[in-house]
Amino acid sequence: MRIALTFDDGPNTSITPQVLDLLEEHRIVGTFFLIANNITPESAEMVRRAQSLGCDIENHSVTHGFMDKMTPEEIRREVAECTRQIVEITGRRPAFFRPPYIAVNQQLFDNVDLTFICGSGCEDWVPTVSAEERARRTLENAKDGEIVLLHDMLWNGNTVEALKTIIPGLKERGFTFYTVAGLFESCGVTPIRNRLYSNVFQTVDRPDLA
Repeated sequence: MRIALTFDDGPNTSITPQVLDLLEEHRIVGTFFLIANNITPESAEMVRRAQSLGCDIENHSVTHGFMDKMTPEEIRREVAECTRQIVEITGRRPAFFRPPYIAVNQQLFDNVDLTFICGSGCEDWVPTVSAEERARRTLENAKDGEIVLLHDMLWNGNTVEALKTIIPGLKERGFTFYTVAGLFESCGVTPIRNRLYSNVFQTVDRPDLA
């Protein structure tokens, strides 16, 4: 079975390196969706380290605003600037976009030429959700082709603790870890426009967005 761990809202120099330590310890990869406003000369080193470990770096906008409320020009500017900074650090253009708050509409699809990723979350952005609860929910939701949504935001030590259970637990269940790009490729799935993916095998039509 195949799965992708993804991490939003970095990079930073406190939680991001702890996540990378665990990925390196277990010799697995993940995918990091960056907020460009969080990129500094110091946090950019975490991005380079992630790439050196085989992780992919993807787009999560510049400001993490409600992009479904933005004009087409604002949408394109948010995505283009985040992509520019990622290319400057990694030399590679992102292929995937996670809309902030998973707030999407047709205008967003029309103005962002990247594959939209949601993911299966465990509410790890809520401080009161314990590490144990995060691990339990993630393991219960794990399925072949699943994209796991986690956060390496500054204060999120509970997710670091949860990963100490999640990663061994998924390994014990026979999961192999991929980047999001690698997951699509391994599963033989070509992403489709106007879809929001939490599992590569389950495309989500959004007729409500028209």
